[in-house]
Amino acid sequence: MKPAVVLLSGGLDSATVLAMARAAGHACHALSVDYGQRHRAELDAARRLACELGAVEHRVIPLDLRAIGGSALTDDAIAVPESPTTGIPVTYVPARNTLLLALALGYAEVIGAADIHIGVNAVDYSGYPDCRPEFIAAFQAMARLATRAGVEGAAITIHAPIIGMGKGEIIRAGTALGVDYGLTVSCYQADALGQACGRCDSCRLRREGFAAAGLPDPTRYQV
Repeated sequence: MKPAVVLLSGGLDSATVLAMARAAGHACHALSVDYGQRHRAELDAARRLACELGAVEHRVIPLDLRAIGGSALTDDAIAVPESPTTGIPVTYVPARNTLLLALALGYAEVIGAADIHIGVNAVDYSGYPDCRPEFIAAFQAMARLATRAGVEGAAITIHAPIIGMGKGEIIRAGTALGVDYGLTVSCYQADALGQACGRCDSCRLRREGFAAAGLPDPTRYQV
């Protein structure tokens, strides 16, 4: 089995991508980042999912993005929106996916992995600029230039297998691969037990996804 790095947040999308990578025959090294996110329960979910979905290793790297703030997910003074907004929402974390992929790139070089898998999505999403195909393509080009592996002809490939899928499609694909979505946490303001608020944009997209998939929603909501 070829080693691969899978960025695992603990949410619905990354859990699906981990299952896909494993089904493709990879020995999956799951990588989560503790960046000071408001919804820290997702890190506990990531640990459970890594075990449940057969990752050979799970690492959590600390990265204090609260030091720069600028997002409702890293600054408690900025409220998480509970109704649809226009433009890029305040839940966007500046440069988050750039930083996460950079960490995954370094990790991949160290363990000799030629593949990185990330669960970005540009269909049913909140409009974040670092979830688009153009961003993945640009990072791929940078990875070839910035790494020893790339310079020596063993380029690392960035895979974003669900980037063009609707949330319902993602859920159906993951369900077919045995993902237990009851273990995942998507809510931007989940409590310490991982229970969802049911009001934020992430909760809305998740709820609509299960409806589109024609499957019961296993999300645990706050009373």
